[in-house]
Amino acid sequence: MNPLHALVDAIEHYDRLDGVASAISKAAGKAVQPRLIRNILSGTPLGHPLHPVLTDFPIGAWTMATVLDTVGGPASEPAADILVAVGIATAVPTAAAGLNDWSDTQGKSRRVGLVHAVANGSALCLFSSSAVARASGSRTIGKALGLAGFGVLMFGGFLGGHLSYGNAVNVNKTAGRTGPKEWTPVMAESELADGEHRKVDAGKVSVLLYRSGSGVLALDSVCSHMGGPLEEGTIADGCVTCPWHGSTFRLGDGHIVRGPATTPQPSYEARVNDGQIEVRRRAPWE
Repeated sequence: MNPLHALVDAIEHYDRLDGVASAISKAAGKAVQPRLIRNILSGTPLGHPLHPVLTDFPIGAWTMATVLDTVGGPASEPAADILVAVGIATAVPTAAAGLNDWSDTQGKSRRVGLVHAVANGSALCLFSSSAVARASGSRTIGKALGLAGFGVLMFGGFLGGHLSYGNAVNVNKTAGRTGPKEWTPVMAESELADGEHRKVDAGKVSVLLYRSGSGVLALDSVCSHMGGPLEEGTIADGCVTCPWHGSTFRLGDGHIVRGPATTPQPSYEARVNDGQIEVRRRAPWE
């Protein structure tokens, strides 16, 4: 096994991290509870997770600072110093968005995420120390601290990539879930009373049905955020709230009311025909 993969595997199975991870996760969850904070840090208004977007700023700034420190001459020193400062400033909101995302993870992903956060936090401390050393005239020490910070940063980035591409953390869980494009009967109208909801199969996907008066509303039953079962969530004010992390979607069109979800819930057309409730997927432009 690749040594890095072996290390990640060891981290994933090191359950002694669970205690501290759980305590930090609970504190983070309380801090981001307000809807505005949750939506912003999750990237809900952006329609894309915010953390991956923000990581480009500190990683890019610190990478270029390291390049200038390594191959640049005295003329490049002011630019390197500015880049170190930019990385420090942008690392703080990046960490906040990452902490918000990490607070929703469990098990091996939570363990890897904790080490990822420690690595990136260590890189921030090293680059901050580098900035202090540069400002005091100890440029050789500053460069050494920056180089050490860059090495730790690369390890943290590797763990972050594993979380996204290896563990599929915070990716759209409804991607590839395509319901029938033709009207498809899913249950008898008499089986769904006003105000009730049911999970039904529609082709190869499962759909949440909700009866509102004479009309029926339908959404994909798998939460786009982390795959939570929407049929077990609460329904109020025309919205359904995922029982896992609180993502709230409008039943009429799948629009996100509250994060952490960043991808709207796939919505289906529904009708009653000859005593049967039928659904079909909406065209992407509707």
